[in-house]
Amino acid sequence: MNIYGKNVVKDYLLKKETIQKVYVVPNFKDDEILYLIEKNKIPMVRIKKEEMNKMVKGVHQGIVAVIPSFVYTPFEELLVEDCFLVILDHLEDPHNFGAIIRTCEAAGVDGIIIPKDRSVEVNPTVMKVSTGALANMRISLVTNIKQTIEELKKKGYWIVGTDMKGTDYRQIDYTGNIAIVIGNEGSGMSSLVSKSCDFIASIPMKGKTNSLNASVATALIVFEASNRRSNHGL
Repeated sequence: MNIYGKNVVKDYLLKKETIQKVYVVPNFKDDEILYLIEKNKIPMVRIKKEEMNKMVKGVHQGIVAVIPSFVYTPFEELLVEDCFLVILDHLEDPHNFGAIIRTCEAAGVDGIIIPKDRSVEVNPTVMKVSTGALANMRISLVTNIKQTIEELKKKGYWIVGTDMKGTDYRQIDYTGNIAIVIGNEGSGMSSLVSKSCDFIASIPMKGKTNSLNASVATALIVFEASNRRSNHGL
């Protein structure tokens, strides 16, 4: 898999994550990155900008690194004491996914669950947008979101869905083992997933806008939950 952009590649170099090869344009001059590449004895190839443009779709800033494919975490390994999870119900936009990974990592979420089908997976764009947070976030790929929710409920988890019609997200108890479900950008949560939730959290709107971008809504609810959990020593 290719990752690109100075911040993403530098984060992998600093964390000594496995990098198989690095490509840079002829005039690439970031001394710290070049030093880290040499220090870690990573093969480096200089190629023309036109060639690099064909390797990745996005602003590469003159550097692309080749890393092993992303390794997903088995579902059972996500479950820890006083666990805080986020479930993405068929999210499709890699930019939203990358931004949500950054939010979850910053808020102390223990893991993210995504479905195998009809959903965005970890790809170079997600890695770029997450700006290195992906290296510190465990993500599990599951076959069926509803079945996964039922498994979590059997293990004592409270499931908090998100929708425009629900309880003010600031009035919900987020302590203990919880999983917050974020729906698809256009259609929201599926009806089966929605019916499986113990609570539905809603963000009150005061303006004329009736909805928020999925990553923005996630940030509001996840940080509210994180702050509440911190106040309870979690």
